[in-house]
Amino acid sequence: MNSIAETDRFALLGASSQDKSAPILPPLWRGGLAAAAGWAVAASLTWFWPDLTPWARTDLLALLELGVTLLLAAVALSGGGRFALIHPYNRWFGALAGILTLWQVLTAKTGLLPLPFFPPPQSILEVYTDDAARLFESVWRSLFLLIPGYAIGGILGFTTGALIGWSKAANYWGHPVLRFVGPLPATAWLPIAFFFFPGSHSASTFLVGLATFFPVAVLTASGVKGVNSAYYDIARTLGGSERFLILKVAVPAALPNVFVGLFMGLGSSFAVLIIAEMMGVKAGLGWYLQWAQGWAAYANLYGALIVMALLFSGLISLLFFVRDRVLAWQKGIVRW
Repeated sequence: MNSIAETDRFALLGASSQDKSAPILPPLWRGGLAAAAGWAVAASLTWFWPDLTPWARTDLLALLELGVTLLLAAVALSGGGRFALIHPYNRWFGALAGILTLWQVLTAKTGLLPLPFFPPPQSILEVYTDDAARLFESVWRSLFLLIPGYAIGGILGFTTGALIGWSKAANYWGHPVLRFVGPLPATAWLPIAFFFFPGSHSASTFLVGLATFFPVAVLTASGVKGVNSAYYDIARTLGGSERFLILKVAVPAALPNVFVGLFMGLGSSFAVLIIAEMMGVKAGLGWYLQWAQGWAAYANLYGALIVMALLFSGLISLLFFVRDRVLAWQKGIVRW
């Protein structure tokens, strides 16, 4: 009996040691595999279903779709631990493949949506390969207009709003002006700006700054006025000067409102920028849109719209990043 018991014990020990030595495979990212399958279908359709009209970038589009397929499959099979942030977007990856497939079927493969108003994705890709230099220059010119105007408008708006919110005299004179002039859209000033300023570049910078100034000024003033008076009483009790009250109490407490104004100003500045470039500036994304529309180059127009969406959403994401760092001390309070 003892020999049988010892044999069983050694067998269990051997099995447990084998289990410990066996490699542990990472869990599969099933959503990523499903998305990879969708992109594989899109690549197969692009390659094996002939176009009604030959497009120069069909093979390149199929290669890109195959690359996305292989990338998603590799991440999914590895468990995607390093890419856990993208796991919630697996349905978006699959939806993009479905949209691209449907787009091709309706345009390049069957022609149900007529040219030139509905170009296929191959045509958009051709814009990015053949007209990249002009698009890049347009992006650079738009940023060269947007960033200085937005920075000037934000700084002046913040300063004006802080003064109106803190000083009774500044509030007496400044608040009615903001209430009266602020609701006017910045584009309404476009004829006046192009008349008074020496060039279209300076006029457009002024309009972008004006679109940023008013929301930042109004919300900064509201934030400074809304600071709890108990904060000031505590700071005065501890010997804080008026400068300390402004810089260390009023402004930090008003920063959430300031960032709301900055976000609103950024959205308004996008619209003003495009309109100003369409009206008078000879370069930029707004000019590119008008140029494409004039030549009925709708593939270029849609390609520019995609670039604009990526650019502007990237700038908003950058502002969110800055806000999260600046307002890290209010984590859990700010929920937008």
